[in-house]
Amino acid sequence: MVLSQLRPALVLFLLLSALTGLAYPLGMTVLSGLILPDKAAGSLIHDKGHVVGSALIGQNFTSPRYFHGRPSATMGPDPKDPGKTIPMPYNGAASLASNAGPTSRALIERVTRSAAALRAENPEAMARGWHIPIDLVTTSASGLDPDISPEAALFQVLRVAEARGLDEARIRHLVLQQTSQPFLGFLGEPHVNVLALNRALDRMDQ
Repeated sequence: MVLSQLRPALVLFLLLSALTGLAYPLGMTVLSGLILPDKAAGSLIHDKGHVVGSALIGQNFTSPRYFHGRPSATMGPDPKDPGKTIPMPYNGAASLASNAGPTSRALIERVTRSAAALRAENPEAMARGWHIPIDLVTTSASGLDPDISPEAALFQVLRVAEARGLDEARIRHLVLQQTSQPFLGFLGEPHVNVLALNRALDRMDQ
């Protein structure tokens, strides 16, 4: 009696598990690979046969010769002590935000330090009256944001131009070329992919 009552539930459980846990994900994986193979593979960017990054995950550019992305709050295991974690910007295996509120002392101190560093790195921009764009001192919800605002890229033009010995107008034009507009003209905001911009910058400098 009990077995006859449980059998339909067990059969339904196994059937739904096979459909939603195996067949559907596998079908979507195959279909996306056929329709959008590049995006399904992680939007990887190749250079001379080597993967140099993904269009979906930012990188921690620190050289004055390159445009810098947003701060990242992601963490990773400490190589010296696996039981501890340390800041590891753009760690794709640990997507997270700081979750700090606007009254958080730690957040205020971090933003203050970031702003001070930006002022020191970009003295000419500050001398010309540029204001530090908010996305250069705040982290994204994922901690992996590959994009910055056009304003954040233009804020860095003078530093990059000076570091590379290139004309400011050429760098500014490159930023405008690399700026993606909102989808369909109104969905989202204009943005610049930092990795794509820096790769275009390297090609210009060759």
